Amino acid sequence: MLDIFISEETKSSKDKTVYSLRKVDEICDDCWIHLVTPSDEEIAMLVEKLDLAEEFLRYPLDDEERPRVDVDEDNGDTLIIMDIPYIYEDDHPDQYETVPLGIIIKKRQIITVSLRDVPFLNLFMKNQMKDCNVRFRNRFAIQIMLAEAKEYLRLLRVVDKSIESSDRELAKTTTNRELYRLLELSKTLVYFSTSLKSDEAVLEKLMRGRAIRQYAEDEELLDDVIIEFRQAREMADIYMSVVSHTLDAYASIINNNMNDVMKILAAATIALSVPTIISSFFGQNCPMPWDAGFASQPVPFFILVVSGALSVGLAILILRKHRML
Repeated sequence: MLDIFISEETKSSKDKTVYSLRKVDEICDDCWIHLVTPSDEEIAMLVEKLDLAEEFLRYPLDDEERPRVDVDEDNGDTLIIMDIPYIYEDDHPDQYETVPLGIIIKKRQIITVSLRDVPFLNLFMKNQMKDCNVRFRNRFAIQIMLAEAKEYLRLLRVVDKSIESSDRELAKTTTNRELYRLLELSKTLVYFSTSLKSDEAVLEKLMRGRAIRQYAEDEELLDDVIIEFRQAREMADIYMSVVSHTLDAYASIINNNMNDVMKILAAATIALSVPTIISSFFGQNCPMPWDAGFASQPVPFFILVVSGALSVGLAILILRKHRML
């Protein structure tokens, strides 16, 4: 899918000019080209029309591509690859992963390439982001990174609420469903933390290097983006530690509960084995109430019953004394 947008002045005053994005059909100067899972025909068309290196469009389509900055020395194009979050599956609302987003800055256009739909870019398309002007391509790229950082923070708050919800449910009863949910959240936080560290390294490189030209306002905005990413990374690390400690705590609780059950079963086995040992001494020589000789010899049967009951009671007292019951 290929969409093209240009900036138009919608409101102007003495202090500020407001721009909005409008979708167009043809590629022109000062436009934003957004690609989601582009076809080979769309890639070939952009390569031919914009004199663009094909690898710059192919790299962000690789799930395993790591965040980095690349500059084409031939035509001066800059490729910035960032890891962005997305929901892994619709039926697993607590499981997120990350996918590369490529931002290509040319002299007259800016291009974004992704393998999946990018929800926070829809905010730009719907003119819900302030001070967005495609003509200032470097600043527009930094604004995309800022929106990405805010998306990370939003999803981390969702993850935090999910952790609290699972913790409350596990406090009532330990269920496999909630434990699996915590495992999914732990996996999500690992993906987030790893991607945020890589993204932060890319931003630090942009701040130090000359990959993109920055004005004073751009430097301040990029500094704000770095702060947001650092905050998101710290939040991910904290939540990951919380989930890890929670899982360890409930693993200990489950083991303790199992040990209590096994201890009770072992004590019950010991208590019930005592009368079995006593009755085995009588064998078949002790007449039972339904036998013909029971009326003449009832004493052995009652001795057997009383001895068994007393042995069970004594075994229970001994086990309780040793805190096995």
